[in-house]
Amino acid sequence: MSKLSHINNKGNPKMVTISDKKITKRTAVAKATMFLGKELISYFTNDELITKKGPVFQTAIIAGIQGVKKTSELIPMCHPLLINGVDIDINVIDSENIEVFCKVVIEGKTGVEMEALTGVSISCLTIYDMCKSLSQEIVTKEIKLLEKTGGKSDIKNG
Repeated sequence: MSKLSHINNKGNPKMVTISDKKITKRTAVAKATMFLGKELISYFTNDELITKKGPVFQTAIIAGIQGVKKTSELIPMCHPLLINGVDIDINVIDSENIEVFCKVVIEGKTGVEMEALTGVSISCLTIYDMCKSLSQEIVTKEIKLLEKTGGKSDIKNG
């Protein structure tokens, strides 16, 4: 059959066996870029927007951390992991756009790319939810893996 790791010899889905892998420190960093628009960005004070639902970026960071911890419940072939650390950072980069970064660290037998990607995705969805009454122009433009370390191969996508 295919060389896809989550497909068995009969072509059926499977969860990859990681029992023979070594425990190593593994990290992943993901990034999302969001268009908020000039009007919405103009409401920010000191890189934060307080709405009736609360502080947008602080809430999005907490939601992203929760998303990282719940990744295996959302994505069927992801292993439940004991996460050692999550760091989410949100920055206003110009008069219309923001960037969301999520770094995940574990000592384990499998990588945390999906956890980092889930963290930025949930952060962006939370920002959207908290700001949608202020603007219908919000767009998550890009979500990508920037780097991963500690597995069979390291990746650096800048």
